[in-house]
Parts: sequence; structure tokens; C-alpha cells
Amino acid sequence: MLKKERAAWIADKLAELYPDPPIPLAHRDPYTLLVAVLLSAQCTDERVNQVTPALWQLADNPFSMAKVPAAAIEKVIKPCGLSPQKAKAIHALSNILVNEHGGEVPASFEALERLPGVGHKTASVVMAQAFGVPAFPVDTHIHRLAQRWKLTSGKSVAQTEADLKKLFPRERWNALHLQIIYYGREHCPARGCDGTRCLICRHCFPRRKNPVVTLKA
Repeated sequence: MLKKERAAWIADKLAELYPDPPIPLAHRDPYTLLVAVLLSAQCTDERVNQVTPALWQLADNPFSMAKVPAAAIEKVIKPCGLSPQKAKAIHALSNILVNEHGGEVPASFEALERLPGVGHKTASVVMAQAFGVPAFPVDTHIHRLAQRWKLTSGKSVAQTEADLKKLFPRERWNALHLQIIYYGREHCPARGCDGTRCLICRHCFPRRKNPVVTLKA
């Protein structure tokens, strides 16, 4: 099976399994999504969803959050890990949104990536999930599975993103990002599948006998 044929089969199978994948991070608007994605760095979505209700009680918009000291934010988000850095970033980006963007989250990769604590992956998630702009955010799940499925060399997250964008139609990027994440969690996790066990791995690589060693993101 050629790479393009394999990619097409995978896309069809994922669409069959997850026809309407929900956004895993609970949020109300672009701002709460932005903060939730920032909190998800090195933290599970489940943990973030447990923490954010208390954070939204403290402040759920940039105008209110800008008035909350970083130390107070840190106390609430501590279970998410890296709380000192994340709290400072949330406080700082809220001020920037108020002072430079009228309190609105900008629908621009460039503007988002200038915000404290917001890298390309976070900006891509916000652009895709808040504004519907085609993007292909690559997290550790996607980076690992793209290697297992031989859709990329996996030399870097940036390379994986570029390779996936070439393989899949632009109009499928946003859904595929979520579909791959859900499939990885349920069927092809880091320890639960070594590249030889799950449905997609078995179908695409029926002769594979040995575990797949993947490069870290």
C-alpha cells in the first residue's frame, strides 16, 4: 500500500469511527479555549477540565483575568503542573488582549503566537477549533501515530505537521486532528499498542512483527 493510499484509508476509517469528534477541552468561547489549551501543556485534557470551572469562577474573560494577580491564578491551576509559568502567561496574555485587541482573541496565527505562553501548536488549536480555520495541530499523540503509520519520518513536530498537511485534504485537517487524538487514546496508546496490535496498524502493516520505535516530539 502506497503512502497516499494508506493515508486515504486511514482518513476514511477515522471518519467512520469518529464522524463528529467533539472538542475535548471544555470551553465557552475563544478566550476560555485559549486558556484551556495553554493549561493542557504537559497535562491531560481531563485534568484541565477538572480545573477550569474553578478558574472561570475566578475570571472567565480577559478583562476580569487581567485584574487577578498571577499568584491567585497559580493557586487555582496548580493541579495542571507548571503553574507558575502558566499563571504568569495567562495574566500577561489577558492584559495584552485587553490593551491591544479590545478584549478579543485575534483570529491570526501571527497575533496568537506573539502572546505569552502561546506557541504554534496552541495557536493552531485555537484557529481550528475556535475560528474554523484549517490547521493541523500536532501533539504527542499525532506525532507518535504518524510515525507508526509511516506518514512521516518524525524528525520533528514541524516536519510531521508539514507531512500530514501534504497527505490529507485541507478541508479534512481540523477533523483529522481530533480523530487521530481520539483513536490514539482509545486504540493506539503509547503502551497499549506497539505498532502491531490495533486495527489501523494491523491493516496497514500486516507483515509488521516488531514494535515500532518512535521519535519523541
